[in-house]
Amino acid sequence: MLSDVPLDLPVRPVLPRLVAALRAAGTGVLVAPPGTGKTTLAPLAVADEVTGRVLVAQPRRVAARAAARRMAALLGEPVGERVGYAVRGERRTGPRTRVEVVTTGLLVRRMHRDPELAGTGAVLLDECHERHLDADLALAFTVEARAALRPDLWLLAMSATPEADRFAALLGGADTPAPVVRASSALHPVTRIWAPPPRPVPAPGAGPVDRSLLDHVAATVRRALREREGDVLVFLPGAGEIAAVAGRLADLRDGIEVLTLHGRQRAAEQDAALRPGERRRVVLATSVAESSLTVPGVRVVVDAGLSRVARMDLARGLGALVTVGVSRAAATQRAGRAGREAPGHVYRCWSPASHERLAAQPEPEIATADLTGFALELAAWGSPDGAGLALPDPPPAAGMTVARDALSTLGAVDADGRITDRGRAIAAVGAHPRLARALLDGAPRVGADRAAEIVALLAEDSVAGPGDDLTAAWRRLRAGADPGATARWRSEVRRLRAALPEAPAPAAGRPGGARPSRGAGAATTGDPGRARPADGRGAAATGSGRAGALAGPPGGGDHLTDDLAVGLLVGLAHPERLARARRPGGSAYLMSGGTAAELAPGSGLAGAEWLAVAVADRSPGAPAARVRLATPLDEATAREAGGPLLRAEREVGWSGEDVVAREVVRLGAIELTERPVRPGAEEVTAALLTGLRRTGLGLLTWTPAARALRERLAFCRHALAGDWPDVGDEALLADAPAWLGPELAAARRRADLARVDVAGALRRLLPWALAARLDDVAPERIAVPSGSRIRVDYADPAAPVLAVKLQETFGWRDAPRVADGRVPVLLHLLSPAGRPVAVTADLASFWRTGYPRVRAELRGRYPRHPWPEDPTTAAPTRHATPRRR
Repeated sequence: MLSDVPLDLPVRPVLPRLVAALRAAGTGVLVAPPGTGKTTLAPLAVADEVTGRVLVAQPRRVAARAAARRMAALLGEPVGERVGYAVRGERRTGPRTRVEVVTTGLLVRRMHRDPELAGTGAVLLDECHERHLDADLALAFTVEARAALRPDLWLLAMSATPEADRFAALLGGADTPAPVVRASSALHPVTRIWAPPPRPVPAPGAGPVDRSLLDHVAATVRRALREREGDVLVFLPGAGEIAAVAGRLADLRDGIEVLTLHGRQRAAEQDAALRPGERRRVVLATSVAESSLTVPGVRVVVDAGLSRVARMDLARGLGALVTVGVSRAAATQRAGRAGREAPGHVYRCWSPASHERLAAQPEPEIATADLTGFALELAAWGSPDGAGLALPDPPPAAGMTVARDALSTLGAVDADGRITDRGRAIAAVGAHPRLARALLDGAPRVGADRAAEIVALLAEDSVAGPGDDLTAAWRRLRAGADPGATARWRSEVRRLRAALPEAPAPAAGRPGGARPSRGAGAATTGDPGRARPADGRGAAATGSGRAGALAGPPGGGDHLTDDLAVGLLVGLAHPERLARARRPGGSAYLMSGGTAAELAPGSGLAGAEWLAVAVADRSPGAPAARVRLATPLDEATAREAGGPLLRAEREVGWSGEDVVAREVVRLGAIELTERPVRPGAEEVTAALLTGLRRTGLGLLTWTPAARALRERLAFCRHALAGDWPDVGDEALLADAPAWLGPELAAARRRADLARVDVAGALRRLLPWALAARLDDVAPERIAVPSGSRIRVDYADPAAPVLAVKLQETFGWRDAPRVADGRVPVLLHLLSPAGRPVAVTADLASFWRTGYPRVRAELRGRYPRHPWPEDPTTAAPTRHATPRRR
């Protein structure tokens, strides 16, 4: 086949060496920069050397179609002759086809059905460096299939980036890595032009790209059109940004045509951007144009420097598309588009300094994406944890745990992670496991055709169009309002409808867990779960906590309104996203998974009591998720769809300010109904303890006597340690059942705690021996020389205080001591008016140095009170000298 192609591209000289390496080792890695022709010429060269079909796996549908058309054109044939392609919902091959370009996802599904790939002579994994989940699986499965079943199968990984060693080790093993063949760079140089915005723009994230950056990109396109010749390829992160920039360029004249290229378009629109034009063109594209595709006529690239990646919030079960800075490797790929056919220029909308801060490589999808489908593929292959497979990176443990839990809930895997018959039926649908479950379980309830239509819309939510009303989008598609979107949707409807079993009885399934390398493949039909009658209060469950199929009523669910049919299917797919309004008529909701959600301002769905949320995302740090696509439903349908989440629970606990005892019915985090119940004594005690520990010791009434006793006990522990109890907040709360004992057991509500004798309860903390010593080591009052008994303040356990009038201490030579004489009391000596005149723990020193100053200052102010020169020998007194008459 290659001999029929006269095209001379940089990869051609290395193809003989590549074929020789494959002939010798059976595996190989081809490293060829963008524009060298690896996607076009390598498959044709391999087809000349092998018996059987050559499968070329591409990560994107648009690239698969384009690669097949390019190879067929080089052979002078229509697609479907010697070169064909197959993507989801579309296949163009024939009996003469030798090279078939498929998506990596389609290759994975084929290998489940036929792990030996009978009739295939070689598999070429193109753009494997992009690290999509399906690409990782395709690599791992083909490596194992070759080792166990097909040692004659040629296996070639093709990449545009220099990470060749890791792929060589994966294909051939660490001891004998696959040979690596490198092609020279494209012949045409590309000149870099740094074109950062004139002012800083906010960093990208989960929200929309800043308008000022889109303005700058459009301005840079106009600059490139003025300064350079040829077509302009513009890289933007998503379809929304493409539409925004296209609007800003709508006034271009001089015969300039603005085209778009992204994954949401129908095939004809994508193909139009990949054909040469008669006028000068500006092609606005997402990352689909980074590799494999040649956009003819392009001499200039304008790169916004952004990429959109999927991120999974494992805690909330919400996925989101997040805008991130492009990696340096991807920026090189994009720049290479300008030099495929002639010398070119790339305008980068960032600075050289920013470029150095970019990540070297894009983050692999396995690190951030929802792994539910990935985990099901592994289980269907017979390796639930992926151990022993040639995966470029091991799946993250947290993501796999969440994925396996989801599959277990669907009944797709057993307790050991092995696939079940139901799991094989779900896998055979060829959609996300949640959507497959909705199709299989919803079809008996709403009818096969309606189920296929709704699930096709959920699978291809990009065809929904403007707005957030999913049911309205369904009606628009059925009416054909958008022919392109309708065509893509109907193609998926046909595929899903064909995946449904015709017979109501479940088909016989084969045992789960067998590795395909031992002859087991994914079944095309399977048991969608045992049907049970639905009573309107929730779906029946099969097994322990696993969702079963819903029994459909006569007539295939025709009695259900569109809203309810859509709501049921969405709820079956995402029961954790069933949502109820927080207040009547509002736009704030609580989802059954526990996440708050809000509708966009002005949404027509506002005011609906219940929503089934199909698409939602939550920006980092945002208090609530934003609902992107949803439909109204009623409570009965929500109960039916979210049956496994329904729980009736008896709750006795502390809620708010007091003990609450009730029976509550919940749909996940959403409370549906409640009624009061009579609690048992132990339940009440436990609730009061919870309230006490949550609210604090302030729930008790702390009389002056109780506070004083607690302070004395704290002093004893500080001064003497030993067995003296800890009466700090934390210790008292932890040991509350012991010291509050009978009072706590007798209490029934918060008010009863306020009546507890806290001082009496605290004394329970003291063993008899310590209780007998308490008044000796920490006396409540101390007798002073005047005869008064003064209360000691133990608020500071390090320094107990005795506040006493100075005249009452005459005769004392030293301050009294407590704690078996270990701690001197801190004396606050007061004037006759009760004001402090001195603070001392060393009374002897005070009499010598401090008292004379105090005497001199106060004797004139208080002449009726004694101020002897030697207070140590003077008589103490509580009274003033009587006035003379």
